[in-house]
Amino acid sequence: MAFKALGITNNDIVFCSSLTFSATANPIIYQNATPVFIDSEKETWNMDPRALEKAFKKYPNPKAVIVVHLYGTPAKIEEIRDICNKHNVPLVEDAAESLGATFNKKQTGTFGKFGIYSFNGNKIITTSGGGMLVSDNNERIQKVRFWATQSREPARHYEHKEIGYNYRMSNICAGIGRGQLKVLDKRIEKKTNIYERYKKSFEGISEIEMQPYMANSKPNHWLSAIILDKTSKIKPIDIIEALENENIESRPIWKPMHMQPFFKDYDFITLEKEKSIAQDIFERGVCLPSDTKITDEEQKKVIKIIKKLFI
Repeated sequence: MAFKALGITNNDIVFCSSLTFSATANPIIYQNATPVFIDSEKETWNMDPRALEKAFKKYPNPKAVIVVHLYGTPAKIEEIRDICNKHNVPLVEDAAESLGATFNKKQTGTFGKFGIYSFNGNKIITTSGGGMLVSDNNERIQKVRFWATQSREPARHYEHKEIGYNYRMSNICAGIGRGQLKVLDKRIEKKTNIYERYKKSFEGISEIEMQPYMANSKPNHWLSAIILDKTSKIKPIDIIEALENENIESRPIWKPMHMQPFFKDYDFITLEKEKSIAQDIFERGVCLPSDTKITDEEQKKVIKIIKKLFI
């Protein structure tokens, strides 16, 4: 809906974070537009502003930029916004994973022309499914609301001058969401405690590094993710399988979009001469159990299993 509101259509170019879930990139294809994927930086694992500048040199007239706040960690969003403003290109924020996270005390999802949040069942708060589009452009929001309710004209009979979509959230789901918002701060606190416990527990293992974030940002720590040192004999699959043997689920980092079979023929902008930052993080990273329902004892068990691999 954000892309439609921006007038993105056939063959328009949209710059998109590569290290993300496919839901970020798929809507570009829905609009018959062309994604150009942008590499990550090491400080937050999000879109690299320098690679974004390089993309503008190659493609001077993209229709939009969509940036992700990966696993609830804010990107270098002010730098990215300033680059977009310099080139007069609208910025869309995929804040699906970062509800409640802030950069310089400003909420992620509110820096760009549009912001997107997810309330899927695995997110920090949930309505069981669905999401939310936000913008300070009231005219565009009203238009999106019209499209999302089957583009029904204000007539006594059913009148449709445009194609519509059934993207409305039900009243029941919306009510659940409003109730969940009341516990958002507590969920962020719990997620932060989980992240900090992992970080403190792994301090003595030089091969493990938690996902980093900038000092002027406050992640919501939706997922606690680690990256292993390039010299480590232990690989991500070793951790995943060790936990799996104890019936504990963990997952690899998102496989970057430019490496996905469907998107492999689209352009990818990186500053690296060999392996990209996004690919490197994917190959060396693991998402650890991070649900707010995890108990201290359960997390201690996870930590113990991982530590045992490095002894």
